[in-house]
Amino acid sequence: MNAQQALAGLWRLAELPQEALGWVRLTGSDPVYPSSFAVATAAQSTIAAAALAACELGYARGVARQHVAVDAVHAAAECLGWFSIDDRVPQLWDKFSGLYRARDGWVRIHANFQHHREGALRLLGLAPATADRHAAEQAMLAWKAQAFEDAAAQAGLVAARLRSFAQWDASEPGRAIAAQPLFTISRIGDAPPQALPALAPQQRPLEGVRVLDLTRILAGPVGGRALAAYGADVMLVNAPHLPNIEAIADTSRGKRSALVDLRTPEGAAAMDALLAGAHVFVQGYRPGALAQLGHGPEAVARRRPGIVYVSLCAYGAQGPWQDRRGFDSLVQTATGFNLAEAEAAGDAAKPLALPMQILDEATGYLIAFGAAAALLRQQREGGSWHVQLSLAQTGHWLRQLGRVAHGFAVTAPELEPFLETTASRWGALRGVGHSAQLGRTPAFWRRPSERPGDSLPRW
Repeated sequence: MNAQQALAGLWRLAELPQEALGWVRLTGSDPVYPSSFAVATAAQSTIAAAALAACELGYARGVARQHVAVDAVHAAAECLGWFSIDDRVPQLWDKFSGLYRARDGWVRIHANFQHHREGALRLLGLAPATADRHAAEQAMLAWKAQAFEDAAAQAGLVAARLRSFAQWDASEPGRAIAAQPLFTISRIGDAPPQALPALAPQQRPLEGVRVLDLTRILAGPVGGRALAAYGADVMLVNAPHLPNIEAIADTSRGKRSALVDLRTPEGAAAMDALLAGAHVFVQGYRPGALAQLGHGPEAVARRRPGIVYVSLCAYGAQGPWQDRRGFDSLVQTATGFNLAEAEAAGDAAKPLALPMQILDEATGYLIAFGAAAALLRQQREGGSWHVQLSLAQTGHWLRQLGRVAHGFAVTAPELEPFLETTASRWGALRGVGHSAQLGRTPAFWRRPSERPGDSLPRW
């Protein structure tokens, strides 16, 4: 499947006007980075979908349609997530994160957060203060892979055993994912169409749209950053007691960044005040976590009729793993990608990750796409809307794009032509510029990347 076909499929699933597809131009094709999977196609089609849907919302607001162009090499480069701060390239993986040999296979541990790292080490019988990677590797050899995955899930940790596609497809969670569409957009309440501010032809298509971004790990922040590039007023809302990864500097381009503690009456009141002026609410917390704090989709729709609520999770809204924590690297391992990529590379004994966290990145652009598509429905039909996505569903879709013959024969392209440097609250931030080229109102990030709490929680 090429990128144009993939984009058309996304467009049909969102039930958007087919004539808008005549305004997009996609250049280049896989392979771009060494992989047997169509990672550039996934990047290019989801970025194009997000940009084109934003422009279609602009058209619904009364301005003319505009052309959107996305190049495969630039899109794939953007999805690498590369950045530097003051010429320092952050180390994005903890030394305990990665694949471990078990007694009968492999297990991947995600240890970027202290509580996940310490929990995994304790599960291995090690003292977090003194353990090293070698000790962890030796301890894992005493475990069966499935037993460790089960024990980690029961303890609320994040680990996954290595599976083949056949093993994943035959499993109950695998069958549940295969039975679900890539994403859903469903009506969850009644409301009249919410008037958006008037839009001038020279304004970006999402200017005047207010987005609350309650996400922390890559997919959600990427989605919010895309919406900001198309003009949305995006407020990243962090909890003061929760950690973040260094990629927050890169994914916060164009956003305000505030701190709100929903566990306190003051924090809940601040969120309600923000919600009263918001059009989109994006959340990527553990399933059910925000609902326990009174901010699940139905509760938010009651407080703010007409809202578009976007939910992101790891393994879908249905099935036995719907409440399981997970990150891109773990989903790749659990659902078969690491083994399939290794086999294609010619060494099945050494599991191999995809060349980028494409499940996170593509899902992030699908978040922006789904939000814009749901806003279009809200403008035309009224109502409150719920968009649901997951990393595993994006992985299932990636498989459907087909495999890339001779994908490992290419050399990764130079990144330099796509890089731009901007001032930020973190220092001089160098990252990949946005790959969607809008014909009339170029996409860009007006606000410099902020640190959490740099903005007050108010519009």
